Amino acid sequence: MKSDKAIAWINGQWGHPSELGLSLRDRGLQFADGLFETVLVLKGQPCLLANHLRRWLCSAQLLGMASPPDETTLSPLIYEAIERSGLARDNGSLRLNWSRGNMQSRDITLPQKVADPTSHRFWLELSYHTPQFGLVTAIISRRERRNAASLLSRCKTFAYGQSIQARREARQAGAEEALLMSTTGELCCGTTANLIVKRHKQWLTPRLSSGCLPGIMRSRALKLGLIQEAELKPLIQVEDQWFLINSLGYRCICSVDSQSLKTSSEISTLWSQILS
Repeated sequence: MKSDKAIAWINGQWGHPSELGLSLRDRGLQFADGLFETVLVLKGQPCLLANHLRRWLCSAQLLGMASPPDETTLSPLIYEAIERSGLARDNGSLRLNWSRGNMQSRDITLPQKVADPTSHRFWLELSYHTPQFGLVTAIISRRERRNAASLLSRCKTFAYGQSIQARREARQAGAEEALLMSTTGELCCGTTANLIVKRHKQWLTPRLSSGCLPGIMRSRALKLGLIQEAELKPLIQVEDQWFLINSLGYRCICSVDSQSLKTSSEISTLWSQILS
């Protein structure tokens, strides 16, 4: 089965993700003190890997972590994982993990010395994945908000508790996904994806200052001039089209808080342009 095409690596060992383990004293496990990147693999090739690694490095520097492994170190491991999993001609989802390593005491305080990469911990996971495209119903969360001032909002950390609760809130309301507001009062993002709005023939996305994650697809679309930042209020305008996009796929939002939205296949062209 394709679902069995999963492989992981940690501390020089290869195995199935369910079989390998890490220290119970790892700060990533204890405090969610770590970073990860999710990379789409298409026909055996990791997409936008250099972009992911740049964000990974910038996030580590922002949070006072040691620099994670670079592309020269990672590439042999990644391609070996692709071969071992049988995905050389198939699609997959690659997760690169970087934790601060084992806690030295029960206290959350970090040592004053410069972060040591040898005390940090890296592991990767690769599994079969088909890019996700389709329709989704959404609500705007009443409980959870992204903190525009927090450094953590600018990094893809292990801490997904807020997103989990927002998604739970959506399911309780009969929807599939939740959109998060920012502490600034503007729309921010989905639980695991960036928001893009097609409005008056323009492609818009919430400002980075709203506290949305600087997603790789979002960042590349901005660089290519395909979309532009805007302050987006939680109000649907006539003829609006709303989409969620991340490295593993896109979804058209067909309703928000039970208010119907126009859907379109135009996002497919945008998706292809970003990946090209």
